[in-house]
Amino acid sequence: MSTYLVTGASRGIGLEFCRQLRDRGEDVIAVCRASTTALSDLGAEVVDGVDVSDPVGVTSMATRLQGRPIDVLINNAGVLRRDRLGALGSESVDDVLLQFRTNSLGPILVTEALLPNLAEGSKVGIVTSRMGSVADNTSGGYYGYRMSKAAVNIAGVSLARDLAERKIAVALLHPGYVRTDMTGHEGFCDVDEAVSGMLARIGALTMETTGGFWHANGEALAW
Repeated sequence: MSTYLVTGASRGIGLEFCRQLRDRGEDVIAVCRASTTALSDLGAEVVDGVDVSDPVGVTSMATRLQGRPIDVLINNAGVLRRDRLGALGSESVDDVLLQFRTNSLGPILVTEALLPNLAEGSKVGIVTSRMGSVADNTSGGYYGYRMSKAAVNIAGVSLARDLAERKIAVALLHPGYVRTDMTGHEGFCDVDEAVSGMLARIGALTMETTGGFWHANGEALAW
């Protein structure tokens, strides 16, 4: 049995991570802002009241977990806003900043705070998006989301370099276009398929492949 910590665990992809991990007998620490009945019913340990964009809340989470070894940290928490050119007013600026704080800074704050819990052989997964790929951007729009995911991609590569001497591997993972509340239940795959694929990528992750950017289906993605 390994210990996995999943952020953004109360619904969608995060909840499915917790469900699949519990089903295979893993020890799961489910971190979220507010728990849900669906999460509580899984029997995972829930650490709620945590906003990953808030350094104070992240520090409090780390204090609560002091001394707890973590084998795999899955930085999943994220937000999406649908901003577009021609409608970038003050509200959109706030949305862009929210996405940067949550999607870009959140995984770095959480990983740094939990460094004492990680040891040689631990792994860090960051749920990012193909929408953060410069080469793959053929449709435009979604300024805040695309920028925040591009930012977390480069941050994830820096993490891979900085954690290499500790023998902690890092993976950047695109789940696919998944049918969840965040996407309005539009998409090309269901959440169970996406999470199963990402867990397979984490399982295959080594120090030789650390810092890579993969689709859940195993395809290496362009930056």
